[in-house]
Amino acid sequence: MFKDKVLLITGGTGSFGNAVLRRFVSSQIGEIRILSRDEKKQDDMRKRYNHPKLKFYIGDVRDYQSVLNAVRGVDFIFHASALKQVPSCEFHPLEAVKTNILGTENVLEAAINTGVHRVICLSTDKAVYPINAMGISKAMMEKVAVAKSRSANNTVICATRYGNVMASRGSVIPLFVDQIRSGKPITVTDPNMTRFMMTLEDAVDLVLYAFEKGDPGDIFVQKAPASTIKTLAHALTNLLNVPEHDVREIGTRHGEKLFEVLLSREEMAAAEDLGDYFRVPPDLRDLNYEKFIEEGETRISTSIDYNSHNTVRLDQAAMQKLLMKLDFIREAVKGNYIQPHD
Repeated sequence: MFKDKVLLITGGTGSFGNAVLRRFVSSQIGEIRILSRDEKKQDDMRKRYNHPKLKFYIGDVRDYQSVLNAVRGVDFIFHASALKQVPSCEFHPLEAVKTNILGTENVLEAAINTGVHRVICLSTDKAVYPINAMGISKAMMEKVAVAKSRSANNTVICATRYGNVMASRGSVIPLFVDQIRSGKPITVTDPNMTRFMMTLEDAVDLVLYAFEKGDPGDIFVQKAPASTIKTLAHALTNLLNVPEHDVREIGTRHGEKLFEVLLSREEMAAAEDLGDYFRVPPDLRDLNYEKFIEEGETRISTSIDYNSHNTVRLDQAAMQKLLMKLDFIREAVKGNYIQPHD
């Protein structure tokens, strides 16, 4: 499908963009375009890969014209550009609106106007029952994508939703490793808090699955195991051979949930189980309000959501096995230090 095609990755200098490049840059794809704001990261990426298929565009998804310049001639888009940090979005919620919601509108409008074949928008478990600005902005991003998919001509727009990407920059695993290395206590907000655990390769697989199977307005979710933060902390201390390392509880931070949800109760009632994935089709009802009043949905009353408390729970051994899939952890176990994913 990608042979001789042009792929654009918005926010492409981040963790996801680097993972896609590692997977695709030596394939038969024709060209990979990276759209982002940070010229230093683009220069680092250019030197790291040194590949003629890579093209770089300085721009911001908030600016329609810079998006349009990057989108012309593109076949496919992976829309990964976003503000993702919960605290920064809490303190600057309008910035989250501008990037995550209005930026998505710009990308999708440019894609439709230039005849892009497929767009995959990347979302997060924090978009389900959101309690923080980042999750709310991502939930609205999904709504924008579904709404646009209804009138997108020949452009297929769908979305993926996934949980924490292990050892990505700014995530808790590199923090815990740094605290162990420096002899500081591991700071745990709530030991019973659970989080879905996915590798970066899982995230790429999910996007490629959505790319191959998605119909307009679909949202795809990968079934993922979860772990308590306590189990994760002790798995790391054992892997790094410091089983007695101090683990200190500091309390839940502003905007944090006890557990994350990948599919709401309402979505589970409509979801299609595809084995390793769930597909949530769009609600195709129109603004004829009689349908909402007269045609209810009995399945919602008996459905439960899909969350990190009721998914497969990893014990310490299973968590250690999953951690050892990460280059970052394998090097840490050897005593080496490498940067977590960009």
